[in-house]
Amino acid sequence: GLYGAYSGSLYQVRKGGSTKDIPAGADGYVDISVQDTFCAGGACTISIIYDQSPNKNDLTKSGPALWLPNGGSEAKATDGKISVGGHTAYGIYVDNSGGSTGVGYRNNATKGLAKNDDPEAMYMLVDGKRYNEWCCFDYGNAETSGKDDGDATMEAMYWGNNTQFEKGAAGNGPWVAADLENGMFECDVCKTTVCSTYTSITGFGFVTGMLKGYSGNRMGLKAGNAASGALETKWDGKRPPGYSPMKKQGAIILGTGGDGSNNAKGTFFEGAITSGNPPDATDDAIQANIVAAGYGK
Repeated sequence: GLYGAYSGSLYQVRKGGSTKDIPAGADGYVDISVQDTFCAGGACTISIIYDQSPNKNDLTKSGPALWLPNGGSEAKATDGKISVGGHTAYGIYVDNSGGSTGVGYRNNATKGLAKNDDPEAMYMLVDGKRYNEWCCFDYGNAETSGKDDGDATMEAMYWGNNTQFEKGAAGNGPWVAADLENGMFECDVCKTTVCSTYTSITGFGFVTGMLKGYSGNRMGLKAGNAASGALETKWDGKRPPGYSPMKKQGAIILGTGGDGSNNAKGTFFEGAITSGNPPDATDDAIQANIVAAGYGK
């Protein structure tokens, strides 16, 4: 993890009326035996995703939002099962079909998140095989209102092959895109042309994605194989027309859109959001740390 000295719980699971915090073991990997023991004989959900930073921006299921009028649902605790460095682990498994329900996590009262045109960066690690063409399997900075507050009021990463707003990248997807509200963008184009240098991200069991949100009219997108190699810069340039300056509000979302959009499909394993934009060397170090962890091994 990014916090080498972190000794708190990684997340909390719920079974019936009881909850259990799930810790990391001495080797830094999740102590999955605690979850397996607690969840034996019943259905478990993931009730809290703990923030390892001092800001304690923990994620719980979304409160009411435009497309989630009754709030979000908690992910089933054992659906996203994988192996990491020889250890069993579980991700945040999202498979929504719209209506008025769906898995989604949100914190509208965060500390230290970028606001307005302040710089920020974020990464997420996802299942490279699970995605769909609908809105929105997101992780990032969103509206505190739970509504669509207009272009540039959110800055989150999207994973999937959505083209309902524009087709900004080459191939058939999936892509890591910047969800800036009312559009998931792979570059600075808007509806009419394709950013031909941004190719589909295929063939990887696990994908690392990064979004670099600079002050001023610039954004960057990186992506790569979470199991080996380096990240590839997919875009570093202007934002789409009408998306500068940014009007970020500082909520955190996961598995849902800024307005609670709830047709997402994907599995999230880890991520972080920074205030300020770290240098490329830090991005490279994060990817190297992810590769060393052994996703899929």
